[in-house]
Amino acid sequence: MMKSGKHGPEQIVRLLQDADRLLVEGLPVAEVARQLGVVQQTYYRWRNQSGGLKAEDAKELKRLKVENGHVGAVSGGSRSGAGCFEGVG
Repeated sequence: MMKSGKHGPEQIVRLLQDADRLLVEGLPVAEVARQLGVVQQTYYRWRNQSGGLKAEDAKELKRLKVENGHVGAVSGGSRSGAGCFEGVG
């Protein structure tokens, strides 16, 4: 399992908005990443993962992922649904 980063989804979205502003000002990506306090690889990963999310969207996505994890734990973790309807019919 991947370790959790020090930046939450909402913070990442805000940092990417700052990055957009800096890029428009003409700064290279390396300098933008440095100012954000991350390496270029992290910047590009965030950019690919965010897909244009707004801060509110990131919060909702995080909430849904947590909720989905709880549903999986309650149902026994079975995602296939096989056997759910055995003996029915």
